[in-house]
Amino acid sequence: MPTIAVDKYALYKALGKTYTKDEFDELCFDFGIELDEDTEEEQRPVVNGEQEPPQLKIEIPANRYDMLCFEGIQLMLNIFLQRTEAPKYALKAPSDVQSITVTKDTARIRPYVSGAILRNVTFDEARYESFIALQDKLHQNLARQRTLVSIGTHDLDTIKGPFTYEALPPKDIKFIPLNQTKEMNGEELMKFYEKDRHLGRYLHIIRDSPVYPVIYDANKVVCSLPPIINGNHSKITTKTKNVFIEVTATDKTKVEIVTNMVVTMFSQYTAEKFTIEPIKIISGHNGETRQVPNVDPRETQAEVDYIKSCTGVDMSPQQICDLLLRMSYNAKPSKSDPNLIDVQVPCTRADVLHQADIMEDVCIGYGFNKLPRAFPKVSSTVAAPLAINKLSDILRQESAMAGWAEVLPLILCSHDENFAWLNRKDDGTTAVKLANPKTLEYQVVRTSLIPGLLKTIRENKHHSVPVKIFECSDVAFKAPELERKARNERHFAAAWYGKTSGFEVVHGLLDRLMAMLKTAFVTREEGLELEDANSMQYWIEEVDDPTFYEGHAANIVLQVRDKKAVIGKFGILHPTVLEKFELRYPVSVLELNVEVFM
Repeated sequence: MPTIAVDKYALYKALGKTYTKDEFDELCFDFGIELDEDTEEEQRPVVNGEQEPPQLKIEIPANRYDMLCFEGIQLMLNIFLQRTEAPKYALKAPSDVQSITVTKDTARIRPYVSGAILRNVTFDEARYESFIALQDKLHQNLARQRTLVSIGTHDLDTIKGPFTYEALPPKDIKFIPLNQTKEMNGEELMKFYEKDRHLGRYLHIIRDSPVYPVIYDANKVVCSLPPIINGNHSKITTKTKNVFIEVTATDKTKVEIVTNMVVTMFSQYTAEKFTIEPIKIISGHNGETRQVPNVDPRETQAEVDYIKSCTGVDMSPQQICDLLLRMSYNAKPSKSDPNLIDVQVPCTRADVLHQADIMEDVCIGYGFNKLPRAFPKVSSTVAAPLAINKLSDILRQESAMAGWAEVLPLILCSHDENFAWLNRKDDGTTAVKLANPKTLEYQVVRTSLIPGLLKTIRENKHHSVPVKIFECSDVAFKAPELERKARNERHFAAAWYGKTSGFEVVHGLLDRLMAMLKTAFVTREEGLELEDANSMQYWIEEVDDPTFYEGHAANIVLQVRDKKAVIGKFGILHPTVLEKFELRYPVSVLELNVEVFM
């Protein structure tokens, strides 16, 4: 969860009360946030000759983007404490609305843009720092380190609309970056900032693109090169009165969420509180126009019975509405259905997706500690492991007691490791393949545990031999008849790596596991009849498998009643397999399908 540091006494002043640490900690708990630290009793740094004021470090839930700054925290807590009403955000468009015209080339790099204007803003040092800090927090969290969204803020009095959002070759973009004095083009800027501790980590987002996104004003002054840096010409200061905010993105939903968060939080500092000036976004390739931002509340509904059943509290619809007012909603009982509540979700609450989210806020408004404690009204249940997992644990324990070490390789592997390196052919109906693998190592979901064991041995060849390892995990196969088109299958596999083949050791492990599973060993020639209808027996049959050395491999055949099936194989691996996996000594392996014993 993000941690937000705020001036302790500035927050207390905004809340109209000086709290003790315990009182404020309790208030945070009641609201669903957490006081992480109070720095008043600690040694604080000296800034500009003065000691830094005491700070409260507050942990904010990851979904509450509206509380990533001082302004949001104090506003939400004041509404919760019923010291103020939830703000009603409004758009106030002038006769000559500013616009951003988007060229079609931006679709190649960063296709979405939004924005707004805050008029007659009053900044001081604390507000200015909070304005910058909010952008950083949004960049780190919701914007995923600027890969999804980036924010640019400008002094509107230093630039002139209408604006254009373009995508141009790096050499064609020239401007003086923020807090610099030298003009640079796009390529020079990349070299200049590649070792910068702050901006260097964002360069990869556009560096390899043939075009870079850029926002120009009417005089072709560069406002910003998103998502890297703004131009120095339009930088904001504490004296800035009119702020132009532009937000570019690769995600259509998040660009609107981020825009709303920035403008709503700082619209409380405009001359006309909570008033925002919209702008027009004009699509250059089709001429479509839209007005942003959209600060209208979203209409939804919640069921009274659902909220009552979850909270365990018998509340009337009006009581629920009153609690939602404390959480910045507007709500009223529905006129069409007594079991419904009409809820207006503020534009700052993008995290509210379902009536479960509304129910959670009702609980916060009511007080979690006041909710009645009760056992769930369901029949008694006793936790127990799945049968397949219980059987797997038994196999693991027996193998470990026999001196074998368990390993846990990855379930993904390369196509060659799963097929060609084992001298097997892919018929296209077996392995589940990744549609867009990032590396050659992760192309398919394994259909055998053997590649993972061999790779583990390869990476541990410095250990003394013999190496005895095993794994009991899932493999996957295509299953077109199933809804999910694939199925898992639990396998057990073991591998011996040493100066001798170890065939007899692997055979001994097989016998031990089968004995533990109460499966009798018989010879094929004996053809014993099963005395007990529930008993099982097995034998081995020589098999010609290209994965194994000729004449040194066998199928494991299981008989249950009158049904027989091959449940696995074991043998000495073929020299070409050892060569592919870079192994110098012989390897014997065993692989079983565990699910047949269920």
